[in-house]
Amino acid sequence: MPATATTRRLTTAQALLTFLTHQFTPARTRLVSATWGIFGHGNVAGVGQALTELGPAAMPFLQGRNEQAMVHAATAYARQSRRLSTHAVTTSIGPGATNLVTGAALATVNRLPVLLLPGDTFATRPADPVLQQLEVPYAGDVSVNDCLRPVSAYFDRVTRPEALIPAALAAMRVLTDPAGTGAVTLCLPQDVQTEAYDWPEDFFRDRVWRARAQEPDAHALDRAVEWLGAARRPLIVAGGGVRHGRAEDALGRFAERTGIPVASTQAGKGSLPYDHPCDVGGVGHTGTATANRLARTADLVLGVGTRWSDFTTASRTLFQHPGVRFVNLNVTDADAHKLNALALVGDARKGLLALGDEFSGRTPETYRTEFRTAKAEWEAHVSAVYAARDDKAAPTQAQVLGVLDALVDERDVLINAAGSLPGDLHRLWRTRSRDQYHVEYGYSCMGYEIPAALGVQLAAPGRPVWALVGDGTYLMNPTEIVTAVQERLPVKVVILDNRGYASIGGLSETVGAERFGTDYRFRAPDGTYTGAPLPLDLAANAASLGMRTLRAHTIADLQEALADARASTVPTCVYVRTETGDTVSGPSGGDAWWDVPVAETATRPSAARARAQYDRHVAARRHHL
Repeated sequence: MPATATTRRLTTAQALLTFLTHQFTPARTRLVSATWGIFGHGNVAGVGQALTELGPAAMPFLQGRNEQAMVHAATAYARQSRRLSTHAVTTSIGPGATNLVTGAALATVNRLPVLLLPGDTFATRPADPVLQQLEVPYAGDVSVNDCLRPVSAYFDRVTRPEALIPAALAAMRVLTDPAGTGAVTLCLPQDVQTEAYDWPEDFFRDRVWRARAQEPDAHALDRAVEWLGAARRPLIVAGGGVRHGRAEDALGRFAERTGIPVASTQAGKGSLPYDHPCDVGGVGHTGTATANRLARTADLVLGVGTRWSDFTTASRTLFQHPGVRFVNLNVTDADAHKLNALALVGDARKGLLALGDEFSGRTPETYRTEFRTAKAEWEAHVSAVYAARDDKAAPTQAQVLGVLDALVDERDVLINAAGSLPGDLHRLWRTRSRDQYHVEYGYSCMGYEIPAALGVQLAAPGRPVWALVGDGTYLMNPTEIVTAVQERLPVKVVILDNRGYASIGGLSETVGAERFGTDYRFRAPDGTYTGAPLPLDLAANAASLGMRTLRAHTIADLQEALADARASTVPTCVYVRTETGDTVSGPSGGDAWWDVPVAETATRPSAARARAQYDRHVAARRHHL
């Protein structure tokens, strides 16, 4: 393109970053408000130089320590920003780029926008192979970045400067698509990053991207109202789409008017505060006894913004009413049609408002009394589980949550993703605000919590942000503690040391695998990991990375340490060794199954017993046709 007064000569990398500074969502929110990066030969002279040229005022830069962690931080920022803003992540070609895959999968599974800008091999192919190039004999255009294709909501490789224009516009469209967002990957060959081109000025004009808010089909809405009117034991299941669709108030009003109880998935917890008269807690394998009892007897289930994962449906064994029918309100057509449901394809908020306008019915008083009484009984159970019998004893995991529960208010944000904590939190945590509960359970990625805390803290400065991690998760990805220290982000990391992979250890025991390979121990003389516990000191490790560290040996210590951490203005770690044994004292919760296949033939008695129990549960699974 010839240079004219209406063009600007920039490199491809400079043009992309300049373009990003002009992309907005409503209320003039920057769609991509910062860039994370680790530099190597594949991006240092392209994107790295462009960030230097542009400057931190135009495009803030965040220095990460691990590529996967950078994606987690950016994704958590997007979730806390209610998908109105996200971050970009740049890496070199090679190991840096392939380290993005896990983070990309997490973002796409959870439908959270993040922009990935991995370097790529030379488009001009001056030598073959170049450093870190994957040679595929049958396909010369394949690079290691192709492993990002199946985990990306959108993928493109910019092999010429001018190809950036349609690719960048498509990337923004997908980042702001409420039904199809996720990880957006633009692979940038390292030579193309540095090539200059005369870009049309119109490419750099301000653009505002508005997420569409579709109303459900009128005919489907009429049928949904008819089904609701015929139901005697209806139940609402609130998923993450309630949060993404900013539908919490509409849900609360609809539940109050109709008297329909509301259970929540992991992603939907917080749609109603725990003390709302219609909230009955988490549902499914990690749900409460109250919600699961209602689910088993529900004759009509209204799913709002839920994907109906196996945890939510207890692997399709939970909804046992012989005539149960489903109505699914969801922006994604595929999710709306799950469980043979009447599909209301549309925005959660608009759909709930439309249902409220059309449906004036109310559940029987006996039903409302039933679920409110059951909810009160469950809250008494939670209080008993939280209660400390001896302040001088080491706490159970549930008692750690109880101490934290007594300390926080609606401003605090709790982050978790893996281990036994998601189950305890889903059953027990008393959510006080719509964004307090930040549990990533679509991908349940160990190592998410600490980098996610950074992203949430960047999106919510001034709020107490807690990353709750077990020792197994901590060892997966503690490196962004260094970034928290560098950026002076006062995140609070609580390490619960239960000496290994306790969650999978418990699961292993129930499926007949006898906790094999799940404890942190030395080898015994017989070669098994049954020797003495490993002499790990995770508190010392956190301190060595620059974090202020507090040790809590007893419940009384823990109360003092958590209060200290909450008031701290620097990154602070609270380390506590939990009491061994069950994480929840007393009944486990909702007694809902989860399908983990068990060996069909085995000589060890534990596996044989587990298989017999498995066969009994499988018999209860049903297809809703």
